[in-house]
Amino acid sequence: MPSPLPPPPAITVSIVSHGQLELIRPLLDQLDQFSRGTIAKVLLTLNIPEPDALASGRWGFPMERIENARPMGFGANHNQAFARCETPWFLVLNPDIRLDADVLAPLLAHATPDAGLMAPRILEPGKTTPEQHRAIITPQEIVSRRRPGYAIPAEPAWIPGLFMLFRSEAYRQIGGFDERFFMYGEDFDICARLRLAGWKIRIAEHLRTRHDAQRASHSSKRHLYWHLTSLLKVWTSPAFWRYRRLEAATRAASQADT
Repeated sequence: MPSPLPPPPAITVSIVSHGQLELIRPLLDQLDQFSRGTIAKVLLTLNIPEPDALASGRWGFPMERIENARPMGFGANHNQAFARCETPWFLVLNPDIRLDADVLAPLLAHATPDAGLMAPRILEPGKTTPEQHRAIITPQEIVSRRRPGYAIPAEPAWIPGLFMLFRSEAYRQIGGFDERFFMYGEDFDICARLRLAGWKIRIAEHLRTRHDAQRASHSSKRHLYWHLTSLLKVWTSPAFWRYRRLEAATRAASQADT
């Protein structure tokens, strides 16, 4: 009796380069080494012209390039890539994510039917424990998150756009990223809209990836400006206030059950 055929690759990966092909090359090597069988293709968007640092590379999955005529924002780039996604899952991946093992197949195994967004835990440079889960962004939360006594959520209200494995059905249902955000804020916003649409954010606590952090907002006035204006867009959006009410109601129901 012939052996059953393996399932087709379930994930389309979207990576955007802002002159970062040298940074992306080791990530492609790691995806090839650990997760080749899960990846249908990698969509690589060149947001600005740059030397082809990948010309000699060979990987075990197809790679499709999108070369922008003009730079686009984070959400617009990934929405453009999603238009070419034909798989059940769509992975938004930062160029500076690093893998030490396969996390994609275990993430798919961890998915529940209501999971609209999946992610592993993220290790920042020089740290042995993952970044803490994030509460809804408010001015008070930003000020207090690093202080002693801050109540870290048991489950995240949102996850950063470093590694976001979307169920394609969920991404399509909510229309993907809100392109009004050029950079920063779109990750919180899409998490809020997913939850408001009834989807869950599922974190695989047992899985780890590393972030070779490039914190431009700490050193660039332009990135800091984008960051601050994005926060203002978040706090004036209807989704933010609806999500706050949903989270408050969820907490109240949870407390009532204990």
